[in-house]
Amino acid sequence: MISIKHLSKTYVNPDGSQLEVLKDVSCEIHKGEVISIIGPSGNGKSTLLRTINLMTKPTSGEIFFEGENILAQDYPINKLRQRMGMVFQTFNLFEHLTVLENVTLAPMKLKGVEQAEAEKEAMTLLHKVGMDEKCNAMPADLAGGQKQRVAIARALAMHPEVILFDEPLSALDPSMVGEVLTVIRQLAKEGMTMLFVTHKLKFARDVSTRIFFMYDKGIHEDGTPQQIFENPIHSATKAFVQQIYKLPFVVEGLDFDIVEMHSQMLGFCIKYNIADKIETMQQIINLMVLLVLAEYRPLTVRISYIELYERTTIDFMIEGLETSPLQTDDFDPHLMDEVRTLAKEIIEEPTKRGYRIKVVLP
Repeated sequence: MISIKHLSKTYVNPDGSQLEVLKDVSCEIHKGEVISIIGPSGNGKSTLLRTINLMTKPTSGEIFFEGENILAQDYPINKLRQRMGMVFQTFNLFEHLTVLENVTLAPMKLKGVEQAEAEKEAMTLLHKVGMDEKCNAMPADLAGGQKQRVAIARALAMHPEVILFDEPLSALDPSMVGEVLTVIRQLAKEGMTMLFVTHKLKFARDVSTRIFFMYDKGIHEDGTPQQIFENPIHSATKAFVQQIYKLPFVVEGLDFDIVEMHSQMLGFCIKYNIADKIETMQQIINLMVLLVLAEYRPLTVRISYIELYERTTIDFMIEGLETSPLQTDDFDPHLMDEVRTLAKEIIEEPTKRGYRIKVVLP
């Protein structure tokens, strides 16, 4: 369906220096595939997506779409855009148009569809994404997840053969992600060919038929989700998919700055898109540090997040301790009651450094 051969992209800076963002990328994309493009920032993921529909023109290489060279001088870009939809992380809806008008505009302007027919199909598509009741609303009145579903309906209105998604979930509040994922998963079941640039590894694993791992400005590894996430060939792939994000603190005395701790926790949660866990996290840390383990200093607190499994934990480490502080004769077990109601699981374990209490968040 799409054949990419030796694609490269280099930007020339005003001072004459060059910035290479894509380096000799070649791949084949087949009809009905759902491909997620993952990898560290700065390795050309979004640039690759944008070159496929010529929003960014490559420096060299070839792109064939259904056998046609779309980089040929006489290839009509408007024809390409009709066959290849694009959904952005920032929605890009027309703020001065209603939801219905956003969906009908392109079919009417670019394909000459009559207004009544365009509106009828738009309502069908809005119903498909659960937004038909908001057809007369303005974008400013919609939540992020609602805007993204309208953007998907707008892309579908052109009857594209392929839809490209550039970080479609990254700008969404965590509570809104699920409703967009539902629409995307339904499109995948219907056989729509889709390419995603995404940082959500669990989503990439669950919805994709194929994964591109981009590293060193090229496709470093190409395989099934099972291969990429469970048996990666390259060490760079393994390091990326199994990465654990950590935020450590050391509480040395009673005068530690818990407000600064909360501020850093909030920044951590926002950065890794787990802001929905901040309230529970703060409550657990307050209870453990100020109440349950108040007499143990120094106390090391470490927040960990494994993106692939969407698992968040808080470790409380007491160095030099050989037995659980929760099992001593003078410990009041009721001190842990509220922590247990907030946690999914609590694990007590000795380590080489001391004793650790691991609280797993729901």
